[in-house]
Amino acid sequence: MSESNTETFAFQAEIAQLMSLIINTFYSNKSVFLRELVSNSSDALDKIRYQGLTDRSQLETEEDLRIHLIPNKENKTLQIIDTGIGMTKNDLVNNLGTIAKSGTKGFMEALSSGADISMIGQFGVGFYAAFLVADTVSVTSKHNDDEQYTWTSSAGGSFTVTKDEEPYLTRGTCITLQLKEDQLEYLEENRIKEIIKTHSEFINYPISLQVQKEREVEVEKTLDDTTENENAEGTEGQVEEVADSETAEKDTKDTVKETYNEMEHLNVNKPIWTRNPDDVTQEEYASFYKGITGDWEDHLAVKHFKVEGQMEFRSILYLPKRSQTDMFNKDKKKNVKLYVRRVFITDNCEELIPEWLSFVRGIVDSEDLPLNISREMLQQSRVLKVIRKNLVKKCIDLFLETMSNEELGKTFYQNYSKNIKLGIHEDSTNRPKLLKLLRYQSSQSGDELTSLDDYITRMKDNQNDIYYITGESKEIVENSSFVEGFVKRGYEVLYMTEPIDEYAVQQISEYEGKKLVSVTKEGLELPEDEEEKKLFEETKKSYESTVSVMKEILGDKVEKIIISNRLTDSPCCVVSGQFGWSANMERIMKAQALGDNSMASYMMSKKNLEINPHHPIIKDLKEKLGNEETKNIAGNLLQLLFETSCINSGYSLSDPTVFTGRIYNMVKLGLGLDDSENSDVSNQVVDTETGNIDISGLTSQEDKEEVLGTTTDEQMEEVD
Repeated sequence: MSESNTETFAFQAEIAQLMSLIINTFYSNKSVFLRELVSNSSDALDKIRYQGLTDRSQLETEEDLRIHLIPNKENKTLQIIDTGIGMTKNDLVNNLGTIAKSGTKGFMEALSSGADISMIGQFGVGFYAAFLVADTVSVTSKHNDDEQYTWTSSAGGSFTVTKDEEPYLTRGTCITLQLKEDQLEYLEENRIKEIIKTHSEFINYPISLQVQKEREVEVEKTLDDTTENENAEGTEGQVEEVADSETAEKDTKDTVKETYNEMEHLNVNKPIWTRNPDDVTQEEYASFYKGITGDWEDHLAVKHFKVEGQMEFRSILYLPKRSQTDMFNKDKKKNVKLYVRRVFITDNCEELIPEWLSFVRGIVDSEDLPLNISREMLQQSRVLKVIRKNLVKKCIDLFLETMSNEELGKTFYQNYSKNIKLGIHEDSTNRPKLLKLLRYQSSQSGDELTSLDDYITRMKDNQNDIYYITGESKEIVENSSFVEGFVKRGYEVLYMTEPIDEYAVQQISEYEGKKLVSVTKEGLELPEDEEEKKLFEETKKSYESTVSVMKEILGDKVEKIIISNRLTDSPCCVVSGQFGWSANMERIMKAQALGDNSMASYMMSKKNLEINPHHPIIKDLKEKLGNEETKNIAGNLLQLLFETSCINSGYSLSDPTVFTGRIYNMVKLGLGLDDSENSDVSNQVVDTETGNIDISGLTSQEDKEEVLGTTTDEQMEEVD
């Protein structure tokens, strides 16, 4: 190379300062250099391809559009070679050193503010990332309109540009990195493959790596080897055997291992999201899914789409067949990967997709985001907000399509119902659509699940509300006293048996104009005709004095006592306030070991006792509470009835000891056990044939109190 062909140029001050900063500062993610250089090569290939669309002659110098990576361990160099548009001499001088790009200063300011080195490409100075790993960088380039030139710099204050006397490029650029002694890991095949797979797997053009391989080859034996073999095998007097020509040929050849170089294609998994969905087969979707996820099973469903308009992006979204155990782990990486123009950016972008959709897998490739974008910019990016909105919308469309297939819908809902309900709780914008995905067992659905739409089709003509009950399991809620009245009257009740149902249903006031009503809360009114309403009002009026006495006996244990028409078989039930926690929600909140109990004081509302005026027990209590002689014993019975009803309604007792004491006394009497003091009393209250307890024969108030447990004197004085 003649010195007369070499010119020396000074770096623009800001670029010299930038390279000094890159070289002298420690960065843990230096591998970003390869992503930047491959991305630059891809851009150069894009440019020549676009030129070739209008002028075919531009591609004649080199038809094959490719990127080659050639590591050389002996020379400690790594070459990145592309057949892109190339650079003229002026391009090399202007683009790589003398004209300060506006991004140079911006990038340095970002670094000084604590930004990550991975942002370097965003400011148009990604090339200088090469100095993270190299002492000397050479850029040899051939443009169709110029000769081949080589730009060289060791990151000092200057660089050289030399005209090559023996050009070897037909068109394109070859970047040669003379690696630092502590950066030789980037010559290892596995390390290069790992970086390309992570960041550049979906570049439009084939990326090939020169790898070393071994093969066995046959070579002619030397004269000395042949002579030695003949001497070892031949003995005097031995009959000479005539070998066939093939055997003789083998005897004169030997097998040795030979090392050779071969170009291995790295990015074989093509970016199928860039193709028309109609042109992609299900087998290709399945292969691509397994490639990006590592899942051994096929996907359940897929959504492939493109969004155009003010902004543009493409995406493929998959539903896995199985839910992940760490689906709600906020620290895990997200399953939707963000690409910008087919270059991987991140798989840990919280702003890309909401938490309740964490099970969805796939990729998003944007044409409008910068190639490198910081976490802070992601949070503020208008483009990303639009992408997120569209992704959520497309996910819901995919769910609805999947649920329309009975078999796929069952699998989907079994695995991801919690996510849908979390979405209902968190996403007010898309809540109406998500409600269509809900499925529950009900009092009329048997073992099958029913949707809210199907529920509405089965509603009675006079029914305006959708009834539901929350609880621990189907077995518990379907046998609840809250449900019995509805089932007897032919009204359907939805069974919500997952803890998250309590949170989700708080966000649902109505569906398709039908109000959702909990059967465990106060204020419930069953549909009645005028005659039924009139009879019910008369019944309530007849119980006014009884209700007043009951409230005085139970005191602060209940907020109010209500005459109910929801019960048929049970004498009473305990309901929560309209806006307070249900019994099931109270149980869930108490079970949270690290939960915040500051809300408990006002959310655990006072209990209301609803009584069934047509039940024999309530009728009898009404009579006894109205009789001065039997008020005391009736008060004890009411206490026992209330505590039993609390348990039946799902509440825990504030003082279980008192309740168990009452029950033990009842058990003793039922078994006919004699106490020294109460033997006569026991004999009077236990029917020896049936074992039933009958206190009607007890004439002494003291005897009755001993049987049922005592009410405090203060309570009875208040009643009297």
